[in-house]
Amino acid sequence: MSENCDSNCSSCGKDCESRKAPNSFLEPMNKDSNIKKVIGIVSGKGGVGKSLVTSLLAAETAGRGASVAILDADITGPSIPKAFGITERAVIENESIYPSVSAGGVKIMSLNLLMVNETDPVVWRGPIIAGTVKQFWTDVIWGDVDYMFVDMPPGTGDVPLTVFQSLPVAGIIVVTSPQDLVNMIVEKAVNMAAMMGVPVLGIVENMSYFKCPDCKKEHYIFGRSRVEEVAERHGINTLAKLPIDASFAKACDEGKIEDVDRDMLKSVVDRIMS
Repeated sequence: MSENCDSNCSSCGKDCESRKAPNSFLEPMNKDSNIKKVIGIVSGKGGVGKSLVTSLLAAETAGRGASVAILDADITGPSIPKAFGITERAVIENESIYPSVSAGGVKIMSLNLLMVNETDPVVWRGPIIAGTVKQFWTDVIWGDVDYMFVDMPPGTGDVPLTVFQSLPVAGIIVVTSPQDLVNMIVEKAVNMAAMMGVPVLGIVENMSYFKCPDCKKEHYIFGRSRVEEVAERHGINTLAKLPIDASFAKACDEGKIEDVDRDMLKSVVDRIMS
């Protein structure tokens, strides 16, 4: 680098080492935070239970003794605080933001924890939303965290792109449901991760079937799953299939997601912690 360098490579013709260095869009971690592994939870479309899966994975990981956090990147549709029964606003002291903590010890930061009223709409354009996600990474004092789960909005838009570029994502879990339409859109999310060089740890299929409480027979409300075909095409694994279970919805509504039986997701957490 020349001593007269102004760091603006676009107006410089010199072939120096700084110009040859690969560009990185990673944002610096908050100086008072130590986050060891970041896992993104993504879906091709909304309504498949991505936030439910995020909450269950965080609760199961914390239940194994790890320090766990959730960065709620679904800025316009935040639901994580509700699932964990958190109603008080996040603490802000001396321009520093501290995450709220669930009964089970999961640290959570969500836009709803900063709003005066949790039902106020967030009518923001993409760049502001993406900037808020970055601030949750750079400005929140997370402390020591073994595993951070990032609950992303559905699709392949601004926020997933921002997370993939700005955070050191170690891998993603893709959440889907059995419909053919959803599986087609899932491939978009998988392909996006491949383009960004982010490993896909596996797929979780939600609402896979309904088990009758009387006859114990499994009924495929949305049709039989073809998720294995999608997974095989991309060389990834289907890690879990969750049933349609009213207890999940009840637990989210009551803020007691940490009390739900999480046995079906143990293999997913094993993969994350491996």
